[in-house]
Amino acid sequence: MRLDKYLAETAQCTRSEAKTMLAKGCVQVNGAVCKKGDTQLKDTDTVTVDGAPLRYQKFVYLMLNKPEGVVSASTDKRDTTVVDLVGDAYPRRELFPAGRLDKTSTGFVLLTDDGGFAHDILSPRHHVSKTYTVTIDTPLTQEMCTGFAAGVTLADGTALSPAEVTALSPDGCTVQVVLRQGVYHQIKRMFGVYGAGVNALHREAIGGLALDAQLAPGQWRELSDEEMAKITIQNTALFTRLSKMYHNLPVK
Repeated sequence: MRLDKYLAETAQCTRSEAKTMLAKGCVQVNGAVCKKGDTQLKDTDTVTVDGAPLRYQKFVYLMLNKPEGVVSASTDKRDTTVVDLVGDAYPRRELFPAGRLDKTSTGFVLLTDDGGFAHDILSPRHHVSKTYTVTIDTPLTQEMCTGFAAGVTLADGTALSPAEVTALSPDGCTVQVVLRQGVYHQIKRMFGVYGAGVNALHREAIGGLALDAQLAPGQWRELSDEEMAKITIQNTALFTRLSKMYHNLPVK
């Protein structure tokens, strides 16, 4: 990979900005100042800008705590989107939410620019679970528990995969739901089959990775290799493939 292209991708800058850094002598390759943007980098080369090492990331993966009122989309003409909350932190990345939450729902949204990864974790055949805390307007019943476990059939005839629901509060109105598929307004429609309404819904986890309790609504951060493993470890083949595409990839 050319040095100027590498700078643009790792330092999140334009090619012209990369050329300016090179001209000013801010860029070092293996400890030596390099001002030639067409320098071809090898896998073993180390690149720094003003002494700070750069890391090549083929894709970006972010954990975001979605607030109520924000839509799960890349762009929207009327409402603030989850991508808007990231601002200009990744100007050269086309981020999008890997899975959606309703506008009124809150919690863990995973943002990425890796379409293959998003498809894999959302595919029912990979069995990546999503865990939610849900407040309903009527106590949880045994009929609901049995129905969820067997697979609810929605009012329009759609047959859903089995899901898990358990009470979290003594009155049975705060429950935990674990899904392994994604259907439009799925949880609200499932409870609707039993005459129950959903007052609040918060996504707590994707796969084995829980939302960081330190992230306030609207805040976000990058995911580590270890955290990515917690999302995909439920499917060994999926994790093995994805781990080859994640952080610390060699320069090519």
